[in-house]
Amino acid sequence: MASMRAGQFRRQLTGYEAFMPKPLPPDPPLQWDAGLLGLLTDAAAAVGRLDGMAGTLPNPDLFVASYVRREAVLSSQIEGTQSSLDDVLAHEVEARVATPPDDIAETVNYVRAMRLGLRLLDELPLSGRLIRRVHGELMEGVRGQERDPGEFRRTQNWIGSAGCTLESATFVPPAPEDLPGTIRDFEVYLNASDDPPLVLAALAHAQFETIHPFLDGNGRVGRLLVTLLLVQRRVLARPLLYLSLFLKQNRSEYYDRLDGIRTRGDWEAWLRFFLTGVKSTANDAVRVAAELTALTDEHRRIAADQNLGRYGWPLIDLLAQQPVVTIKYATARLSSTPATVGRLLDELVSLGIVDEITGLRRNRVYRYSPFLDVLTNDADSA
Repeated sequence: MASMRAGQFRRQLTGYEAFMPKPLPPDPPLQWDAGLLGLLTDAAAAVGRLDGMAGTLPNPDLFVASYVRREAVLSSQIEGTQSSLDDVLAHEVEARVATPPDDIAETVNYVRAMRLGLRLLDELPLSGRLIRRVHGELMEGVRGQERDPGEFRRTQNWIGSAGCTLESATFVPPAPEDLPGTIRDFEVYLNASDDPPLVLAALAHAQFETIHPFLDGNGRVGRLLVTLLLVQRRVLARPLLYLSLFLKQNRSEYYDRLDGIRTRGDWEAWLRFFLTGVKSTANDAVRVAAELTALTDEHRRIAADQNLGRYGWPLIDLLAQQPVVTIKYATARLSSTPATVGRLLDELVSLGIVDEITGLRRNRVYRYSPFLDVLTNDADSA
């Protein structure tokens, strides 16, 4: 029956029902019609263009750094944090922000967790051990740190509205005693599957969210898993594909498609949704990269035309890497003097390239607004 395709609900001794997923891949196998095959082809082509584009950028790491931060903000916002990209950037240069420190710390931890996961791919297979390390980094010193960071849960968790119980929960993942077996099956699929990488990422993300192996942070780790998988399978040379904006914009359908897997075994509808998100996200990333490259090229040209001296061009490059700066921060990075850097930043303000956002005479903070406006345009409307 269709509802048994992905697993089954098992009644527990205390009366509630927990879902026990079947090992991947789906059984019966995925049904590929012309529309779904065409979507897979289009999504793979879009990701290929994104990967190829990154190789043509003058400094792709600048673009990657900005995109990782943007993803951290969006993924954390899905979980209820209020920090913005500006908050994170200001925090990095030790400028004051009004957002609660816990919200910023959670977002900063997401960036650290992504970077740790990418480093660990050189040492470990994509496994429960790696995932636990990433989770520990994500949850260190923030809300939820008391809920066993870096450890798979030993008690039952559940998903639902605030205040709901096990009996009234929207969804109850596998019981604790079933978790080790589901994790082992998951590891086997991650490392032995010959599914196309985008299919692997789609099925793995949904299965991870169904297993829900941690007491907190499952959504963020599950979204990180998609990018780690695509880098591990060499679909992307750099971590440039992030689905949080698409999932945030389509949150209701996202949860409906996951529920459809568990209740109806409808893996195809989930895959169609996921691949649509991949195609849209990859195409948007290519567009944003082209716009940011053109923007910084134009601003370098202006800096040269205005005779801003030996630090003009490097300052534009610094702003592309760190779009919110203080004079102190920029001085240290450029090995210049506060007077020189302050003068250059003020000249960029007069040229409309940079905004000074405090209105103060001391401890001023400068924002590379045209750059951030391109980077966050879609995100701000989500």
